[in-house]
This record gives sequence, structure tokens and C-alpha cells, in this order.
Amino acid sequence: MKKAILSVSNKSGIVAFAQSLNKLGYELYSTGGTMRTLVDADVPVKSISDLTQFEEIMDGRVKTLHPSVHGGILADRDKPEHLEQLKEQHIDLIDMVVVNLYPFQETVANPDVTEMDAIENIDIGGPTMLRAAAKNFKHVTTVVHPSDYNDVIERLENDNLDEDFRKSLMIKVFDHTNQYDAAIVEFFKDNKEQLRYGENPQQSAHFVRTSDALHTLAGAKQLHGKQLSFNNIKDADATLSLVKQFDKPAAVAVKHMNPCGVGVADTIEQAYKYAYEADSQSIFGGIVAFNRTVDTELAQSLHEIFLEVVIAPKFTREAFDVLSQKKNIRLLEIDMTIDNSEKEVVSVSGGYLVQDKDNVVTNREEMEVVTEAEPTEAQWDAMLLGWKVVASVKSNAVILTNPKQTVGIGAGQMNRVGSAKIAIERAIEINDEVVMVSDGFFPMDDTVELAAQSGIKAIIQPGGSIKDKDSIEMANKHGIAMVTTGVRHFKH
Repeated sequence: MKKAILSVSNKSGIVAFAQSLNKLGYELYSTGGTMRTLVDADVPVKSISDLTQFEEIMDGRVKTLHPSVHGGILADRDKPEHLEQLKEQHIDLIDMVVVNLYPFQETVANPDVTEMDAIENIDIGGPTMLRAAAKNFKHVTTVVHPSDYNDVIERLENDNLDEDFRKSLMIKVFDHTNQYDAAIVEFFKDNKEQLRYGENPQQSAHFVRTSDALHTLAGAKQLHGKQLSFNNIKDADATLSLVKQFDKPAAVAVKHMNPCGVGVADTIEQAYKYAYEADSQSIFGGIVAFNRTVDTELAQSLHEIFLEVVIAPKFTREAFDVLSQKKNIRLLEIDMTIDNSEKEVVSVSGGYLVQDKDNVVTNREEMEVVTEAEPTEAQWDAMLLGWKVVASVKSNAVILTNPKQTVGIGAGQMNRVGSAKIAIERAIEINDEVVMVSDGFFPMDDTVELAAQSGIKAIIQPGGSIKDKDSIEMANKHGIAMVTTGVRHFKH
């Protein structure tokens, strides 16, 4: 009679699965809560102690760690000497292992979790059985996900539980135990910081540091202020990523993950003035980053308004004294090195997405003027500034810039004309030096027509639409200079 061991923390579907195995002639062995669940459902099942002839000890810490379990799982049935040794030791073969692990991740997600709670939810016997059975997938079936129960039963009924399928289950096992071990490492590395709450007060959250490099937000030196919030951390990272793109002294203000004002100049104080003037309303309560040292003069200007966070490579002692008069403002020192090896990770239900950061640099020489009108030098300067900024604005993004600052920002609209209208309505000025910048191509010529009606004389956009010709013709009709980059900067 074939034998199966069932020991699961997730009881979903286990009764029906066990009943089906029993009907197919499997002798079932189980432990603890799983056994109680099966007994209550009148499923014939034996204790693992009946298999090992050894009672559970140490509050169940030792129950499956026994030769009668692991010998039966690991025996290579193609080797007669293995089978002979099992016979000598009175050990039976185990044909299936159905295990999922103690809920460690769920346990440590509780903000009130103690280290002892975490330790008691580190599964030892479960991963050991899983790994042993997965290693011997040529002979043993290993099931770690309840979603596979039906498939396993169907294949057993049709006599096609073949080696390739068992190998696919093996891969799932090692992926499962890998994630489990990684969660344990992350918890005990003491790199998880509990936050007051998440994006909203009803959401719990924590900050997990995977690096302490000085050029990262996680490696920042916080000089002053209360703990960073969930939203502070996201906004600060967006601010930092953008300010690093500039060689000249630059100031970047961000609100709700979008730049609200960006300024560049020959001095950091003037750069901040330009950033502030770009949107003096939205900067209130925002986050500001600089790529130069914050000195006393700049600190005094910053002290005049309410800011959540100020980021810089350094604060002078005098600047710190000025800014730290406000108890809650966070002051972060961060190295401004760009690390192109960094990855962006975004969680989705059931997994996560990983991509390279959008650090591509497009030079003027790589761009193409596609209209009869050529940009002026001032317009070129405005385009190059705007092309750096638009990559940090939520798509659909259309912004207006002059050579020294952002002029108007339209972010996150469902159509490009909508973003352009917002940028124009919010513009602090529109003149011959102000250019329109779009993160994606124009699907129709309506955005160009709106630009013309608003007095815009130059546009930079990726190009690549099947209707590029229409946009170019519209630009030529109104004497607008248009440049295409061949690169888009969507930011979802």
C-alpha cells in the first residue's frame, strides 16, 4: 500500500484531498492539527508516531525528524542496496509528502510580533521533509500548494503522475522554501523598521532595508526630525532619483510622487528660488532635495515654509542649527552617486515585477529636429532640462519648462491632452523660451494644436506614433519647432 505524509498549516482543501487519496489506496500519516482535522472529518489516518514508533517530544518540535520518515522518503528505488537497507531497518517507502509550512510571514507581519513568536513559527521538520522529497522527485510526489491538489488527484486517477510533473512540483517546493528562508533572514537581520502606518492610517506598514549604501534612501543619515512615514519614504526616493540627474546645482520639490517644482542655476540658493517659484503653492508640505551642500542662506529660505523632508549631500553646522529649530522636519544626508545597477521592484497580487531603473541619458546629438522651424538655444536648454524632469512625472505626463525651471506640470491623466491642459493652466509663464515636453508620443495632432493656441513655440517628444506626420504638419502650420528623442519615459 502506498503511503503519504500530510502535515499542513494551510488546511484549505486538505480534507477532500485526503479523502481522494484514501479512495485511491493510500495509507495516510499525519501530525498535530492536520491529523485532528482529518479525524474530525472521519478520514482514515494514522499518527506519524505509528510510522516512527517514537512519540512527539519537546512540544512537537521533534516528530518527523526520524529515519523511518526520511529513509522512506530519500531511498533511491533504482538502487537495490537502498531497498535492502530499508528492509533491514524495517522502514517502509513513502510515496507522497504533502506539506506547507508554519505561517512565519503572516506571524512577523503583525506589528506586535515578538522575537519568540517568530522563533516558534520557524518550521524545521516541514522544510526538511519537503526538501528530501523534492530531491527524490523521480520516485516521490511532493505537494506544497493546495492549488495543486486537484491536478494531483486527476493524474493519479488517470495513471499519468509522471516524472516531468513531479519535477514541476519539485521546482515549486524549492521556490517555496527559498521564499520562506528569505523571510526569516530579513526578519532577523534587524533591517525591518515598523512604521506608524502605511499609505493611509488604516494600513499597517514597515520599511525593509535591503541595502545600507550611502547613495540609497535606506542608507541615508537622518540628522534630525521624527520617523519617516510610508509616504515620506516614497516621495523622498522619487525626489532623490530626480535631483541626481543634474550636473549643475539643482533643487527638486516633490509632492505625492510628482515633481511640483524643479530649478537649476549656477548656485544652489538660486536653484531653490526657481524651484519654489515654479509652484509656490504645491511645495508647501512637500519634500525638497538638493545636489549641493545646504548652507545658512539656503537654510533660512527653507525655514520660512513648512516642509516634511529636506535631502542634501551635506548640511553645514549653521544650516542644521537653523533648520532643526523645527522639531519634526526630517533632515537627510545622502550621497548623490547614481547606481545604474539598482533595480525597481513593484509588488502585484501573487508576485512582483522587477525592472532596470530608467536612467537612460539622451543627448542633444541623438535627438532629431523634425519640423521646418529650428529650436533656439534657449529652447534647447529648456528641452534638455524638461526631458530629465518628465521621466519622473507620472504618465501621461506633459510639462512646460524654461531654461532654468519647470513652468507647469500636468501629471497622471488618462489622455495626453488632459495633461497638457493642466500644465498650461498651471503655468507661471508662457513665452518664447518655454517649451512643451511629453513623456510619450502624440497619438494625434490635438496636443500640438493646443500648444499652438497657448503660445508654445517648441515641443520635445519621443515620436514613433503612426500619426507623427499629422503632429509635424500641425507644428509646421503654426511655426512650432519640434524635436523627437526616440525614447519614451512612461512612469506608471
